[in-house]
Amino acid sequence: MGLPPVERASDYLSLARARLDDATWRYLMDGDGSGNEQALADVRLMPRPLSAVAGGHTRLRLFGQELAHPFVLAPVAYQRLFHADGELATAMAAAAQGGQQVISSLASMSIEAIVQAAAAGGGAAPWFQLYWQRDRPRTLRLLRRAMDAGCSAIVFTVDAPVKLATMRLPADIHAVNLEAPTHADLPAEGGSLVLDGWMGQAPTWDDLAWLRQQTTLPLLIKGVLHPDDAVRALDLGCDGVIVSNHGGRVLEGAALSLAALPHVVERVAGRAPVLFDSGVRSGRDALVALAHGASAVLLGRPYVWGLASHGALGVAHVIRLMRDELEMTMALTGCATLADIDVSRLA
Repeated sequence: MGLPPVERASDYLSLARARLDDATWRYLMDGDGSGNEQALADVRLMPRPLSAVAGGHTRLRLFGQELAHPFVLAPVAYQRLFHADGELATAMAAAAQGGQQVISSLASMSIEAIVQAAAAGGGAAPWFQLYWQRDRPRTLRLLRRAMDAGCSAIVFTVDAPVKLATMRLPADIHAVNLEAPTHADLPAEGGSLVLDGWMGQAPTWDDLAWLRQQTTLPLLIKGVLHPDDAVRALDLGCDGVIVSNHGGRVLEGAALSLAALPHVVERVAGRAPVLFDSGVRSGRDALVALAHGASAVLLGRPYVWGLASHGALGVAHVIRLMRDELEMTMALTGCATLADIDVSRLA
């Protein structure tokens, strides 16, 4: 199957919609009206003509890995909902484009197979997104499985202990890397499903400190919006922060990621990389986030649109289109490299 005649990543949205059933589409696009996209679009750029940008590039070094561009494929659950090749297609595309991906705890294919697909494509060893697994023993078993499989960093997601959006999965699609829940995971009769169930099993700062002691891999904390939380995570040994409101999927009316980003960057003060997540739909959006201090950006729904419509080729094409847009925006704002991108490029 050849690639469609599209000019930008957003063109894949309609192609994906045509291939997905209503329930799957609603699941994918849940939270999309949270305002993250508009916040990025509202930022004006400052053209800087006559700048010498020939020979520029988008390369960066992140947690010891050399990447061709700053687009990290965000952890997206159950990718076989969108294409039969699921997470394997995503891994192959990320590798082919010289980038990085984050494997979801809720992946519908095994961690080992996904890591092997990335390696076969010559890509960097993937990162693994870790959800807290109700208690420390189960969390440690999942962490060790990811480490043994060859994952190169751990992304601990802390902002989604309560899932407000869900769907009934097809019988052949599930979180294949997780242990089955037991009766003991349910709250006692008369107890609150939220406060005694989900939140009773949610991680705390003490659990983060414990987790830091369980691995020597780079540990990032994802889902931070308050500067105090970012600093506390670094004080406990985290190696990076991902500013994210989970794409608006968890808490309606949560602070927008872009509004939080500069405050977190200011407080982190160069101690660790700060990555940005939620709402990136173009290379221009990426430059806006980088200008606000992000070291890299996570890309979510757009690459899934590519996956749904054209599998690995679609994902790779979305990444390439994003990178082309970023390079064009960099050139027009006078930036030869990512290091040149700062607030002076904003109007």
